[in-house]
Amino acid sequence: MKVLLFTFFLLGLAGRGTSASEADAINFTPIDTKPFGSCIQHWRKLRDPGRFIVTLPDQPSYEPTQVREIAENILLFQRDNGGWPKDYDMTAILTDDQRQQVIATRLKQDTSFDNDNIHSQVEYLAKALAQHPDPEWRDACQRGFDFMLRAQYQNGGYPQRFPEPSGYSAHITFNDGVMIGVLNVLMSAAEGASHFDWLDDQRRQLAKQAVEKGVQCILQCQIKVDGKLTGWCQQHDTVTFEPRPARTFELASLCPQDTTEIVYFLMRQQSLDQRQIQAIDCAVSWLKAVQLNGIRVEKVAAPPESFPGYDSDKDVVVTADAGAKPIWARHYEIGTNRPIFAGRDAVKRYSLAEIERERRAGTTWYGHWPKKLIDQGYPRFKLQVTNAQDSP
Repeated sequence: MKVLLFTFFLLGLAGRGTSASEADAINFTPIDTKPFGSCIQHWRKLRDPGRFIVTLPDQPSYEPTQVREIAENILLFQRDNGGWPKDYDMTAILTDDQRQQVIATRLKQDTSFDNDNIHSQVEYLAKALAQHPDPEWRDACQRGFDFMLRAQYQNGGYPQRFPEPSGYSAHITFNDGVMIGVLNVLMSAAEGASHFDWLDDQRRQLAKQAVEKGVQCILQCQIKVDGKLTGWCQQHDTVTFEPRPARTFELASLCPQDTTEIVYFLMRQQSLDQRQIQAIDCAVSWLKAVQLNGIRVEKVAAPPESFPGYDSDKDVVVTADAGAKPIWARHYEIGTNRPIFAGRDAVKRYSLAEIERERRAGTTWYGHWPKKLIDQGYPRFKLQVTNAQDSP
């Protein structure tokens, strides 16, 4: 049966409106594959017994110049519902057996926005279409676009996975590029970005409405402490908009990485009202207030150990260093702004050293996410706002 399905797939490629040989003759401009990076990392570096194909030793990848091959991979992995399963490598050169296994799972409802998934495939296909108007690519891109529109909650938020989200995957999700990733692509389409020139007016208008609803949801989710706006959590309740926990080691908290991405998105809006400007100002003020000075976070050698999802010969330590650059924790306690950490036991702790090594080395607990925003993006934004207000 699998061989028959694979044969039909190949015949489908041969019978397309624009032949593969015509696409081969095009000198494609490389399209950035970094947006697939998180899924690639998960597929190639982390073990997951639930995957329908697993990476082989030294499995090769297509080069960024091989746009046609990567686009065909994206079509191969697309589910019948229009979305894509997470944590697979869109750039991998698959074996015939792997391709057959992908085709055999087309009906699965395992589609997820987690790890920058789905919106990255839609964006890639749109950019590929800008170079080569392949009807199959366009159909796949439209179906992915429609999937993103369908997945949005009435309140403007997005779940981590769709359809049938449950547990923490049903929360409004900012973590791992979910909501902001989708909204950025929809906004590009709504604004008429060149790689979406082919999009019809109805979808463009629906994208505009989705972005507007998304902005209002973002404003509803911004966390207030003692009456003052601060930042955002990784996940928020779909009814109350309150911060919510996700995995056991992801406590309800204030999160600089997600807050930074949200602020960049809000600053991108063409027309900002006073509420949106206040949300941005308060979020940046909070980011400045919680920067950590005088510490250095580094990976160090450790005895090799095998964990359920990965093997490691590293550990992560925090040491005092008066000359270190400012850094931010991944999670801050709401109300105190103290960095917090948790392991698989979901117990809140105030020191990275107190959680198990499997999580210490398996999660990025510190980063420099807001630095460019504070140093460059936000000052430039404030200057633009000032100039706009001063103009007659």
